[in-house]
Amino acid sequence: MARGAAEAALPVVVASAPAAMESGEGARSAPPCCEDRRITRSKRALRDALIELMEERGFDGFTVNDLCVRADLNRGTFYNHYHDKEALLAAFEGEIMHDLERFQAQMQELTMPYLWAHKAKKRPLPFLVELFDYLREQGDFLHAVLGPGGDVRFGPRLRDSVCMNLVQSILHERYRNDPAPFVGYYVAFFASAYLGVIERWIEAGMQESSEEMALIAMRLFFIKPGESIKL
Repeated sequence: MARGAAEAALPVVVASAPAAMESGEGARSAPPCCEDRRITRSKRALRDALIELMEERGFDGFTVNDLCVRADLNRGTFYNHYHDKEALLAAFEGEIMHDLERFQAQMQELTMPYLWAHKAKKRPLPFLVELFDYLREQGDFLHAVLGPGGDVRFGPRLRDSVCMNLVQSILHERYRNDPAPFVGYYVAFFASAYLGVIERWIEAGMQESSEEMALIAMRLFFIKPGESIKL
């Protein structure tokens, strides 16, 4: 899978000194542009190493030293930016959660006439296509972190940030602020279901296009018992 877009979304960490990203002591200062490239390369290497080791051994199965060896970086470089491997994982997870915030505003602007118009024409919602595009860009990391060797806490965060907001935005206006227990269970049910859809898509290799997944997401919400399950 291409990682260019995912790499561009890596969190920015500013070194306290040019030597922070150098491998040896006494390194000469470098121009800011070169320093930025070193930071980007180091973070990309750590990201790739983290993904590979989570897939191979699970998050509890490797150390910071293993990460540094796999990333071809010294431990000093790592500890200049992160306290431990948990902080490294949290930084990459936090970047994804931050990126996903931009979709929440689009969800809040949804209206039922807009949804039904797209459903009637069998056209995918543009913001859902963008959402699945972004998830695809982050697919290698998401596959690792949502997998059996990843972080069990991340799935619920993704559900609450994206899936729950999506379901609430699709609810009829008169139910969006309804405190009735059934409404809460309804939202929780569909939010967990949509997380399952995302996890299955990623686990299966993201074979369907973003447009197809956007259509599937809408079809699943509006489908009635006994209807055809084909798109």
